[in-house]
Amino acid sequence: MATTVHRGGCHCGRVQFEVVAPAELDLHDCNCSICSMSGYQHLIVAKSAFTLTAGEEALGCYTFNTGEARHYFCQHCGIKSFYVPRSNPDGYSVNARCLDPSTVLSTTLTRFDGQNWEANVASLSQLTDSGQQ
Repeated sequence: MATTVHRGGCHCGRVQFEVVAPAELDLHDCNCSICSMSGYQHLIVAKSAFTLTAGEEALGCYTFNTGEARHYFCQHCGIKSFYVPRSNPDGYSVNARCLDPSTVLSTTLTRFDGQNWEANVASLSQLTDSGQQ
């Protein structure tokens, strides 16, 4: 599948990034507490498909529970536009809501039962290994 460069960032524009992914995005909608409260729609990509282009100094990091997931957010506007997920520590989860919509042709949203994370994580853990970049 052909890929494109998507640009995105936080609300105030200090944090900016690029992600290489298909124009037709396969996203995950997780019902865990942090994702459902923030309205996060996951585009999980390999580390090599993600580039932070601006705002490293503006980033804060939030961890909880096991501390493995690193939730990065803009310290100015509070938006979490990407993070390193526990399910794919070799990649990034980008919030599709933070992408410039001009490069997105379509989205497919798959529900993920994050309230029962341990029982369902296997369906996500291979995403950064399977070429979904």
